[in-house]
Amino acid sequence: QVQPVESGGGTVSAGGSLRLSCAASGSIVVINSMGWYRQAPGRQRELVASILSGGSTNYADSVKGRFTISRDNAKNTMYLQMNSLKPEDTAVYYCNVDAVSPMTMQPADYWGQGTQVTVSP
Repeated sequence: QVQPVESGGGTVSAGGSLRLSCAASGSIVVINSMGWYRQAPGRQRELVASILSGGSTNYADSVKGRFTISRDNAKNTMYLQMNSLKPEDTAVYYCNVDAVSPMTMQPADYWGQGTQVTVSP
């Protein structure tokens, strides 16, 4: 079973920065893509950024130029550097891992428990 674990959330003032980490542990054959999603109260979960194993990235328009996603394939770890944070970035941030486990030898989505990010005005 693949287990993503997030860390690095917290409370910051508007204009500040935070860095989130997601470490995927367990039995892993290969990780295809990794991504960050967020869900604010009363809203649907939305994609923030994603990164493929080769390094190609994709960002939501709302975070382009402010957030940077990266990954360390050797450590099965992904990062999200968040700069110039705004109150509207407040949400629970979830790590998503598209990986193949030796149990199934099929790609599947695995989710972390989430980490709270709060940006005060």
